[in-house]
Amino acid sequence: MGKMVGIDLGTTNSCVAYMENGEAVVIPNAEGGRTTPSVVAFLKDGERVVGAAAKRQAVTNSQRTFFSVKRDMGTDNRVKVDGKSYTPQELSAIILQKLKADAEAYLGEPVTDAVITVPAYFSDSQRQATKDAGRIAGINVLRIINEPTAAALAYGMDKGAAQKIMVYDLGGGTFDVSVLDVQNDMIEVLATAGNNRLGGDDFDNCIASYLVDAFRRQENIDLTREAAAMNRIREAAEKAKIELSSATSTVISLPFLASDKNGAKHLEMTLTRAKFDELTAHLVEATTGPVKQALSDAGLTPAQLSRVLLVGGSTRIPAVQQAVKRLTGKDPSRDINPDECVAMGACLQGGVLAGQVTGLLLLDVTPLSLGIETMGDVFSRIIDRNTSIPVQRSQVFTTAANFQTSVDVHVLQGEREIASCNKTLGRFRLTGIRRAMRGVPQIEVTFSIDANGIVNVSARDLDTGKHQEITLTHSSNMSDAEIDRAVKDAQRYAAEDAKRKKTAELLNQAEQLYNDSRAVQKQLSRQDKDRIEGLRKDLKRAMDSKDDDAIRRQMAELSRALESAGRYVNNRAADDSDGAMDADYSDGN
Repeated sequence: MGKMVGIDLGTTNSCVAYMENGEAVVIPNAEGGRTTPSVVAFLKDGERVVGAAAKRQAVTNSQRTFFSVKRDMGTDNRVKVDGKSYTPQELSAIILQKLKADAEAYLGEPVTDAVITVPAYFSDSQRQATKDAGRIAGINVLRIINEPTAAALAYGMDKGAAQKIMVYDLGGGTFDVSVLDVQNDMIEVLATAGNNRLGGDDFDNCIASYLVDAFRRQENIDLTREAAAMNRIREAAEKAKIELSSATSTVISLPFLASDKNGAKHLEMTLTRAKFDELTAHLVEATTGPVKQALSDAGLTPAQLSRVLLVGGSTRIPAVQQAVKRLTGKDPSRDINPDECVAMGACLQGGVLAGQVTGLLLLDVTPLSLGIETMGDVFSRIIDRNTSIPVQRSQVFTTAANFQTSVDVHVLQGEREIASCNKTLGRFRLTGIRRAMRGVPQIEVTFSIDANGIVNVSARDLDTGKHQEITLTHSSNMSDAEIDRAVKDAQRYAAEDAKRKKTAELLNQAEQLYNDSRAVQKQLSRQDKDRIEGLRKDLKRAMDSKDDDAIRRQMAELSRALESAGRYVNNRAADDSDGAMDADYSDGN
């Protein structure tokens, strides 16, 4: 049986953890980092790289490097590379494969199961897309849980006294705020609110825009037309944001950023924290609405909160921390790494599902209202937002026209009263209704949401018993056929990646042998030198061809020749040594 892990699939960084002796432990990646940049790149030779390696080469390969994929989950947005189209799920699956491979290398056994977190405000389509990404990556997704809830588990809220807590989660691309009721071993989410298009990336963009505008005024050059320059600008903006979390100013220096007829142009300026706060004040202010909404939906005032927990790397920004204190009247808790706590909480929830953690009940909520479209473009709610899940609710509707024998059920998610302003989750038709005047047939529509937040909808004619239902598994914008094809592609690329790794290791060994053999040549006779040199050239040609079999064959031949020559050198050295002793002995007598 394989290992179970908890995964925080983040917008800018991802993290994975596992259970060890009843505790959640973060797994470092192959590069030694505790988090992995959520970046995917396709190199010119077709190789795919993920994480820090992908981020490092972004400047020179900007058109084939993809950031912030999470923001597009559940949409039809696709990117094309080398004639192949990739969905957000497929790009996310590549990141998940990297996390899975690193975890397996660290643990020394296969990783088969995972609990994956999503922002609390993710819609059904975004949750399903995340689950599909796991499936494509070869992971059995045990549960999808909300990030703020996972963070509360990591903070140990299940072990404390009864209390009301707020989790303020500002990550790289999304913002959530959740209010939870903790009662001994039960954590119940009372309300959640947020913005799926607000996060650290937006803070970076504010700095980047400021730098671009300053450079345009100074040099009369528009950097937005230069992809490589913009990547350097964004990289510098992110670095400046991080530095301003602990310093009051930072120097941004970008030499040779552009050029014109007068030569190279450089960018160098000092950015103060005060200026950064001014540039991003509207983003900090945008988090206040969801905070107030979550408190209102939970029926609480800020004074009734016991603690406020900060989650997500962007909560390190001093202005954000000050805003949280101003809104709640409390100093936020920062006694756990905000980049790691979500993965640790996901792992703990996996421990509950696997029976490794006992005595803990987690009650989450659905973030958005669910219902159907009725006559006049009206959105009729069946399940209100912030309802605890799993849940099942039913409501009876009727026909809108005389002698209607079928009805179309248009399933929606959102908060607008106008149906067309909300998000479509799916449609299906109930047929076989008995002919009757409008208003007579009784059609019961039932919504059920499972523990992952995935929706199932059914409709039943109470007179004839005719029944139709839909499980909204395709709301992620990928069909079963597309997912199956993506799974096979992922498996094929995993095999290719493994082959590339073996070739890289073999090339490294061959290069080492090639270099070492040069030192041995100096001690050989002219004839042996020529022979070794010939074999070295044969090995170099095999290395250039990247033919694994040819490399192994030439390595074996060169190694045998070196071993034979080495014996000759050692024997000659021994003979010389014996001669020296004989001479010394005769002189001594």
